[in-house]
Amino acid sequence: MESSGQSPGQSPVESQNTSRRESTTAGEATNDTQRASDYVALSVETLGVRLGDIPAVSERVGGDPANWRIREVGDGNLNLVFIVEGTQGAVVVKQALPYVRMVGESWRLPLYRAHYEYYALVRQARYAPGVAPEVFYFDKPQALIVMEYLYPHVILRRKLIKGERVAELGETLGRFCAQTAFRGSELSLPSPEKKADVGLFSGNVAIPAITESLVFTDPYYDAEMNHHTPELSAVVARLRGNVALKAKAQRMLMKFTANTETMLHGDLHSGSIMATDASVRIIDPEFSQYGPMAFDLGMAVANFLMAYFSQPAHRSADELAAYQRWILEVIAACLDSFDAEFQRLWQTERRGILFPQTLFEDQQHASDVACQALLDEIREDALAYCGIEMHRRVLSLAHNADFEEIIDTGLRARLETRNLLMGEALIVNAAAYTKTTALVALAETHNAGTCWH
Repeated sequence: MESSGQSPGQSPVESQNTSRRESTTAGEATNDTQRASDYVALSVETLGVRLGDIPAVSERVGGDPANWRIREVGDGNLNLVFIVEGTQGAVVVKQALPYVRMVGESWRLPLYRAHYEYYALVRQARYAPGVAPEVFYFDKPQALIVMEYLYPHVILRRKLIKGERVAELGETLGRFCAQTAFRGSELSLPSPEKKADVGLFSGNVAIPAITESLVFTDPYYDAEMNHHTPELSAVVARLRGNVALKAKAQRMLMKFTANTETMLHGDLHSGSIMATDASVRIIDPEFSQYGPMAFDLGMAVANFLMAYFSQPAHRSADELAAYQRWILEVIAACLDSFDAEFQRLWQTERRGILFPQTLFEDQQHASDVACQALLDEIREDALAYCGIEMHRRVLSLAHNADFEEIIDTGLRARLETRNLLMGEALIVNAAAYTKTTALVALAETHNAGTCWH
């Protein structure tokens, strides 16, 4: 889908308005195609040699590349991640591996996922400025991205496990989800640009396939790579025996596969968010694709709910209630900020083919009712996606540390059960909990541990 001479990650429409910085980066990537057609996984020993003569990198890091301090810090499921430090500063280098790192070479995975991560980062920088890390350099054949080093930010999941607070956390995430959902859709984008972008991202086949199986299907049968806490056997049997639940999960999968409303982050969990006590940044959009507006919002809320339910294993009794209450406040702020920002953009940036002013304001008709109806639909679908994510993180392949680091499996299973049962309620009857107060009340009820029967 890329035209000749076009910057990587740009649709044909975007290529007409390329900034000087993006042109330089694209030129470097093109030269790399000519001189380095064979992929080589980098290491601490080889990274300085590889990047030392790239001005976009060397000028930011500074000093002799032979003296750069390079650390491999990747602890994720898929990629190599390095921090490179010199006399002037530091950058992060991320390189895709041709397989799933957490499984090994038996699960092959195409390197092009790094291309789509780069494409997504470029778009997120435009849709939600200042939230995604800035990209300094992209090497397409090497599946390598050099980007802003976010310091002193740390992974949000670690802060939640430690009981630390982040100012404006929910508000920032809600605005990010609203801005990327609205500005990546035909509510805002010119239709030719959006359709070209859908075509570009349609080449990302392997990564969405992981989501389609691990998230929507594998939790509900005995898939090969599934695993769960042994004491959960009874509740797992209950969920897999709930035909209405499985049918709804598959219905949400249909929406996920067929709906290209907007560009998604695709994997917006608390491990894809970095934070200080007062700053929030969002990373790792390699699962990006075009999909439903509700998906990212649902993923984010699910991960806060899992953090909420796991807290009795991480907090002392005198800290527990206040910290759990704060997490619920974050969830409420995330949902309410999404609505507020979406409504603001509806009034100020609705220039696409959807809900045009010619049908509403130009005829002296208010469009508020139409906006609210769309938001209600997004909220309901987001809660269903939320429940599915709450299930897959406990029953499928890739679990999260909130529960997984609880050594006492009996305690872990009790807390995971609360999470699983709330997820069931959200999937089967999301419409009942679209009011923020109802969602919070549902979480508090399940947190009390009285819902298993």
